[in-house]
Amino acid sequence: MTAPVKRPSGQEGFFWKTKTLEQMSDAEWESLCDGCARCCLEKLEEEDTGEIFFTHVSCSLLDSGLCACKDYENRSAKVSDCVRLTPTNVRTLNWLPPSCAYRLVAQGRDLHWWHPLISGDPNTVHEAGVSVRGRVVGTEDEIPDSELEDHVVEWPKLLPRQARLKRRPKA
Repeated sequence: MTAPVKRPSGQEGFFWKTKTLEQMSDAEWESLCDGCARCCLEKLEEEDTGEIFFTHVSCSLLDSGLCACKDYENRSAKVSDCVRLTPTNVRTLNWLPPSCAYRLVAQGRDLHWWHPLISGDPNTVHEAGVSVRGRVVGTEDEIPDSELEDHVVEWPKLLPRQARLKRRPKA
């Protein structure tokens, strides 16, 4: 997703706890994106097992410093394999990272302390070490598909220690 984080206006309480994904307004849906951009990394799938392998190579439209799409509104037209997340497919996509808020809410779980809807700060996803900021080595336009196996990494499937904490560490 990686749209710029926008907190829905006029929301009382924690809408993700009281609404289904289908009941959310467009603004609520978009605000679930934590801005980590892990979903914008290129992935490989093992044909025999279906296992997903993340790389540190990003979509050509990802601004890896901002962890946001350079052309979010037109992303599907510009990147043919860009997947728009929906309430239906977030329940079945096997490549969403375990920290993904869409996945968590679909599973009836709560958001992490570093999620901007909890912290009130879009930078906490970076402070917690969850985002791709500083970890992308190139884009799909720069690194050929034939070399993606050389760029497989484990970290997108994992949460850094500080991100697993129950609350924001004191500075």
